[in-house]
Amino acid sequence: MMNQSIQHLIEPHVQDLGGFEARRLLPSDTLALIGPFIFFDHLGPAVFPPGKGVDVRPHPHINLATVTYLFEGALMHRDSLGSVREIRPGAVNWMTAGRGIVHSERSPDSERSREVTLHGIQTWVALPNEHEETEPCFRHYPATDLPTWEELGVSFVLIAGAAYNRQSPVQTFSPILYLDVKLTPGSHFTLPGGYSERAVYSVTPGLEIDGVPLEQHRLAAINAGKDIRISADGEARCILIGGEPVGERHKWWNFVSSNLDRIEQAKQDWRSGRFGQVPGETEFIPLPEEPDLNEQPM
Repeated sequence: MMNQSIQHLIEPHVQDLGGFEARRLLPSDTLALIGPFIFFDHLGPAVFPPGKGVDVRPHPHINLATVTYLFEGALMHRDSLGSVREIRPGAVNWMTAGRGIVHSERSPDSERSREVTLHGIQTWVALPNEHEETEPCFRHYPATDLPTWEELGVSFVLIAGAAYNRQSPVQTFSPILYLDVKLTPGSHFTLPGGYSERAVYSVTPGLEIDGVPLEQHRLAAINAGKDIRISADGEARCILIGGEPVGERHKWWNFVSSNLDRIEQAKQDWRSGRFGQVPGETEFIPLPEEPDLNEQPM
């Protein structure tokens, strides 16, 4: 059945990130961005046996922010500013790359002594033109700092931005919508309005958009200006993203910019070692000659 509420329905590209899988929804052949979101990965769930884990070596970013949000498991973030921070479910790691930063993502040592599961969402947010070259910074927001509430069998976590007359403490650079929503059987809610672009990602099966089933692991870009009812016939979970457009962006490997020349400069800077280093790390991901744009690390 066609759903008149959905402008685009995006299927995932399943990507091996070195020992575990991610479902990549953005960028897609259909849409490059939704609001300021230019990259959307659903990580796992991946089960690691004792002694194994995630090891994403140091790599660079420019002109964007990376946002990590976990459902299960843990990751250790390290960057060239000297930041070291473990993230666990419900918290937010927001790293503003700005004029340039290097970071790594690894399983903490405490997670490698036993079988563990990693499951979560990794997104990149394009910065507005006037903030693309801002000073890089890293901020961690504990789960207890994020607005959480329940209403008629639906529980919400406001990861970033504003919705339902609430505001997340996560510092952003443009209007943004980012919510984690869980539904109980028979429950429903209305997708927040007030944004030019919105999308619903089905973490689980059991969701419907205006009465039409949404297959699991699909990103549904919603038509502007419509009130949308999202419901569930069982226990279900979805992620809502959106916001205001930031304009056209070029993307090559880990580099995002409104200016192609800036990306060329970033290539040379990484090849020449001018990005800086992550303290305590000697490994790094070399600049690819011709990257598969579906193979960016986190």
